[in-house]
Amino acid sequence: MEFRIDSGALTEAVAWAARVLPARSPVPVLGGLLLEAAGGRLRVSGLDYEASARIEVAADVLGEGRALVLGRRLLDICKVLPHGPVDCAVDGARLAVTGGDARFGLSLLPLDDYPAQPALPAWRGTVDADAFAAAVGHVAVAAGRDDSLPILTGIRLGLDGPVMTLAATDRYRYAVRTLDWRPAEPLDAPDSPDAPVDVVVPARRLTEIARSLAGAGTVRLALDGGSAGFESGGKRTTTRLIDGRLPRHDKLFALGEHAVAVTERVPLVEAVKRVAVVAEGDSPVQLAFDGTTVHLQAGYEDDVASQRLPAALTGAGSMTVAFNPGYLLDALGSFDAPELGLHLVGPGQRALITAGGDGGAGTHRHLLMSVKPLV
Repeated sequence: MEFRIDSGALTEAVAWAARVLPARSPVPVLGGLLLEAAGGRLRVSGLDYEASARIEVAADVLGEGRALVLGRRLLDICKVLPHGPVDCAVDGARLAVTGGDARFGLSLLPLDDYPAQPALPAWRGTVDADAFAAAVGHVAVAAGRDDSLPILTGIRLGLDGPVMTLAATDRYRYAVRTLDWRPAEPLDAPDSPDAPVDVVVPARRLTEIARSLAGAGTVRLALDGGSAGFESGGKRTTTRLIDGRLPRHDKLFALGEHAVAVTERVPLVEAVKRVAVVAEGDSPVQLAFDGTTVHLQAGYEDDVASQRLPAALTGAGSMTVAFNPGYLLDALGSFDAPELGLHLVGPGQRALITAGGDGGAGTHRHLLMSVKPLV
């Protein structure tokens, strides 16, 4: 195998495929990247038992072939290569990488021991790459981090007609985002692509995938009972699904009679950050609404901070609620709207955050449990 490629293109391809490589593995070949050169294209592939990634880029192929090398070592080499063309060739039991005056040699791993790339599941349809990346980012902040509860570390991916629903919860908060997507035509996916789908994808994997495909135009989505696949612009990746389902959010988000406070997002985020500097441990940030303003306060005894902002409250004369400052900032920071609506039932009750003026039925909603206000 022998090929020539621009150093930037090689680095991008290797970095894309190396994302799925395990940090540690009892199977050495799973730390490898498979390089395949043929027909003016270089294909770089990586996998572990949970995910796979593959990318194809243009290259000047002087000799077709395949080689398996340590992926992270190759990535380290790519990062320090001089700008310009890079020559790669199998030389005996190693891969020679030459860029400018720099030359590197990498030991080859046994190809016979390397597993085959998993097949893609059935295509389901397409979604705008930027919209998908933004939506995943909106809900990922609410995903759990406790691996002992694996279902809560995932993001629900629901498909129902032309609507995609993404949702995540760690039991203390629940984020939901809906967006439009285009289901595949029946002829493109014979196994009823328009049938409703409800699966859970690992949040960390889905976040990485969505970010890496942002700006790619359109993402093709593939799903079956055990895995999800994504493809765009020569990049293809799969990830295993998490068994089980997230609890439904419909009843949780139905607050019944409640008050609504509308205020500007950026000043509120800045004020929460400001007063939270005196909040220690689980000490909450309190928001006291009086109809036209909100008074933020945090801390106890002599170590206190406060700030007042304009806020319009309807549905009650006044309302005081308090939140874990980290959870509140995660929720507020996941929105893009200039104004936010805080739908409040009362102290220690559920609170729903939405884009201001959407009446609580918008495409992006984030539910938080409020805590006991400061005394």
